[in-house]
Amino acid sequence: MDEQQVQQPSQPPVVPTPQVDKADVEKNKAMAILAYFIFFLPLLAAKDSKFAMYHANQGLNLFLFAMIGWVVSFVTAFILIGFLIGFIVWIATIVFLILGIINAAKGEVKPLPFIGGFNILK
Repeated sequence: MDEQQVQQPSQPPVVPTPQVDKADVEKNKAMAILAYFIFFLPLLAAKDSKFAMYHANQGLNLFLFAMIGWVVSFVTAFILIGFLIGFIVWIATIVFLILGIINAAKGEVKPLPFIGGFNILK
């Protein structure tokens, strides 16, 4: 009997998180928290901070997720599934927002679940 090789399921690529300085974290925690409400604020006020820019990128990912989700729910509203999609997007946006704020307040550089792996801002 031939031995068959068992293929392992492929893992999604891991996005490397930037190494941040503790002084940078302490100085820019407020900017990182605000990035989840107004993602472009750190682009204007703390563009030299890797910590604030990381959270600005996460805030942009959250903003795009919410906008795309709302557009999809609006387009599908005529078949009544749009209301369910809109509700799910709303709950997920609130959960991701809270997770992002907690990560920024703790000084952590952790991506948001599902949507945090995209690196849009350089």
